[in-house]
Amino acid sequence: MNVRPLPPQRRHTLYLQEQLRAFSPVFLDTEVDMSAVRAHRAACPRRISTVTHVLHAAARVLAGHPDANAALSGRVSPRIARFSTVSGKLTLDKTLAGQRVVLAAVLPDLDRLELDEIQALVERHRDADPETDPAFAKLRALHRVPPVVGRLLFRLAGRSLAERPGLAGTFAVTSLGHRPVHGFHSVGGTTITFGVGQVTDRPVVRDGAVVVAPVLRLNLAFDHRVLDGAEAADVLTEVKDRLEKVPDAATWPGAVTE
Repeated sequence: MNVRPLPPQRRHTLYLQEQLRAFSPVFLDTEVDMSAVRAHRAACPRRISTVTHVLHAAARVLAGHPDANAALSGRVSPRIARFSTVSGKLTLDKTLAGQRVVLAAVLPDLDRLELDEIQALVERHRDADPETDPAFAKLRALHRVPPVVGRLLFRLAGRSLAERPGLAGTFAVTSLGHRPVHGFHSVGGTTITFGVGQVTDRPVVRDGAVVVAPVLRLNLAFDHRVLDGAEAADVLTEVKDRLEKVPDAATWPGAVTE
């Protein structure tokens, strides 16, 4: 048996999980026919990831659901903030100082950005070096302080509702679609978190006939302290509808057409 201290690079995950003990998570899921997304991706000159499509759809839906695009703070005198902008927290699989870790990037104003603009942000953070990139400077500093100080700093940073969109986003998207994981539920520290699995070809029924289509199992976790199930179901359904009705790929600038 090899017992050793928790690697410093994992402390931020520990602090987040300790903070999430106050959450009251409820989990929903649905299946999305990704045929329109697949056609859109095939016609676009730039590769647009599934995660980018989910970020794009979710941001526009949440802009119309201020009660879901919200956060709660405080226990004795709880307060809820409903945000006027939509920022997405995206989880990233990174290696920091030799330790494989989950890091996060916040993508601001997603409800105002088009697919190619969101994809550029996703690629920017996906390719960033966590050892040197300024976006992860505060995280690296958090790892260098003793855990008792790190916990306090982490807790204090999360108290300000005004700073919450820039620090943690107003919703989160996490994906394990690079592996044959069809569905999973994750609480990302925001009122709503979307879990994205792998898109797989499966039999579906259309107009009474069985056909093969690319299907995504899309999961949603929400904090029941902030939101009730009926509105969370509305959010998930509207995201599903948007993904299944992506704008005609032929209208994309530079689209490949026959």
